[in-house]
Amino acid sequence: MSEEHLAESVGDDGGRDRRTVVVTGGTSGIGAAVAERFATAGAEVIAVGLDAAGSAGRLPDSVRRVEIDLTHARDIEDFLGGVERLDVLVNAAGVIVRGREYDPEVFARVVDVNLTGTMRACVASHDLLRRSGGCIVNVASMLSFFGGPRVPAYTASKGGITQLTKALAVAWAADGIRVNAVAPGWIRTALTAELRANDETARRIIDRTPMGRWGEPADVAGAVAFLCGQDARFVTGAVLPVDGGYLAA
Repeated sequence: MSEEHLAESVGDDGGRDRRTVVVTGGTSGIGAAVAERFATAGAEVIAVGLDAAGSAGRLPDSVRRVEIDLTHARDIEDFLGGVERLDVLVNAAGVIVRGREYDPEVFARVVDVNLTGTMRACVASHDLLRRSGGCIVNVASMLSFFGGPRVPAYTASKGGITQLTKALAVAWAADGIRVNAVAPGWIRTALTAELRANDETARRIIDRTPMGRWGEPADVAGAVAFLCGQDARFVTGAVLPVDGGYLAA
């Protein structure tokens, strides 16, 4: 991380964060919370997602919304080719299809969005991040560490995110780019709505979670902000669980 980038992450303009941040999957859930966190600090934020128009009211007005399908490499490249500067890339886009991921076509689609889409965004942003001394945070999952019997594709894709994060961290350290990941546990988003609606399932999850509650998207956003900030300037290749102690229980 360059000295210039350090100053910008601190914010030497009355505490204002002057970085440019792109958040894939930034129009809902964890991604929207990350976009809001950076925008509130003063950063220039671009939220990339499939439902950019439908995100009104969920994001600050200052956040620019761009609709892109991460399975289309050319769209990502064209978008980032029009970005003048990039300091932070957060890859939060993801899908899950419980009970249907043993279908090879569904499996391939989930992996294409969650893992290959993340790789596409990382590669397309490399040169911009090298010039700024920037960083990447990928959104993995607690299922990066153990199996999800109903979601083999999601599990495989999130396991791949952890290893991709480590590989890119090693490969790009010489370019001044840090690459880390967060591994959320049970977070209150649309992806867990089905589980939260089932009283028995919800009770099992909360009973095993030492902190005794569902996580909030803002909890994950705080961890992302840390990994992108000066206090993490010597951290790369790390995968930080944000799960209320679920993995430790």
